[in-house]
Amino acid sequence: MTQCELILFYLHEHESITTYEAYTKLFITRLPSRIYDLKQKGYKFEERWITKKNKYGRRCQFKEYRLLGKEEN
Repeated sequence: MTQCELILFYLHEHESITTYEAYTKLFITRLPSRIYDLKQKGYKFEERWITKKNKYGRRCQFKEYRLLGKEEN
């Protein structure tokens, strides 16, 4: 199974994915690159920035991706 297929499978089960989830659950280190590849294949995503504090109280931001569907040509 390719990384793009793993991401699609994960999204169907969990509705969204972050870079952290892609790394810890799927061992995919370059999620934005794979999202780009999927967009090139016609998949549409909603992207939103999440802000949380790390264990030292520093504010961190990361993206969450949600699959909206696929364009039909």
